[in-house]
Amino acid sequence: MAPMGIRLSPLGMAVFCLLGLGVLYHLYSGFLAGRFAFFMLGEPEAARGAAGAVDLRELLAVCVEAAARGGAEVRRVREGNVLNEKAKGKTREGAEEKLTSGDLLSNRRMFHLLRAAFPGVQINSEEHVDAADQETVTWDRSIPEDIKSKIQSKEVPAESVTVWIDPLDATQEYTEDLRQYVTTMVCVAVNGKPVIGVIHKPFSAYTAWAMVDGGSNIKARSSYNEKTPRIIVSRSHAGKVEQVARQTFGNKTVIIPAGGAGYKVLALLDVPEENQEEADVYIHVTYIKKWDICAGNAVLRALGGHMTTLAGEEITYTGSDGNEGGLIASINMNHKALIEKLPNLEKTSHK
Repeated sequence: MAPMGIRLSPLGMAVFCLLGLGVLYHLYSGFLAGRFAFFMLGEPEAARGAAGAVDLRELLAVCVEAAARGGAEVRRVREGNVLNEKAKGKTREGAEEKLTSGDLLSNRRMFHLLRAAFPGVQINSEEHVDAADQETVTWDRSIPEDIKSKIQSKEVPAESVTVWIDPLDATQEYTEDLRQYVTTMVCVAVNGKPVIGVIHKPFSAYTAWAMVDGGSNIKARSSYNEKTPRIIVSRSHAGKVEQVARQTFGNKTVIIPAGGAGYKVLALLDVPEENQEEADVYIHVTYIKKWDICAGNAVLRALGGHMTTLAGEEITYTGSDGNEGGLIASINMNHKALIEKLPNLEKTSHK
């Protein structure tokens, strides 16, 4: 009941209510419109992925796109013969590390695409990205049909995700025009475990991808030889591995020198390319960077294979960017037995 002497006019009440509704509309219309747009179109704002969940199927799709875009730059630079080659330092073994325009331009394309699509996800890349470089890159969020048909959406916390980029694997071979060894790679690790791997060959446009507990567009080969395996190794390590391997498996063991970690992992799988060599085991006996091996590790895990240190330890993709213990990779073989047969290689990795 109104206080004595004061009468509430119905017209006044109506005006008051309309004013209140106007204020509420002003405050919340933008929010409601944004939520409606998200419902209808998918969240468009640049901050998607900055907090909350990341859809691994979407992330796989953009990783495949990033590897292809980086590969296009790698191919363009090599075919135009404008490498602008220079040294960026030395490896622990004293070999000169090369840097080319292909490395830098591929890295720029790959990094900015991934950053634009998932700005809140940590990205580790082999090459430095200039903080002043604010290239505008867009991704239409379309998912290729082969990924749609094989992979279900799966969300994980954004803070658990680390993306590893190798914008040009096998730079040394790239400068020598040994194109078959060159790849661009992207890997996604969740809580340090590799779960998505993409390996793209720029000069043939072949791309292998796989997601752990998801699916893949590549398969393992049907036959392997455990007694006298074909072992693929870095060109500079062939001598170190050959002696130990032949002492262990016999003189018929084949050692395959090759460039690029991505190429070596593909050698373990069923790759429909004439210039792709085949091997049963991949061994690396010295320190190696994680962006070189993360994608291959994820692909092998997705297909039931293994990549560990030479001592048999799992490789974690968090923290430092290097793996100290060398590696041994295999698929459809007794991985533990391989490690036990090659104990001297583990000692070699620390030399």
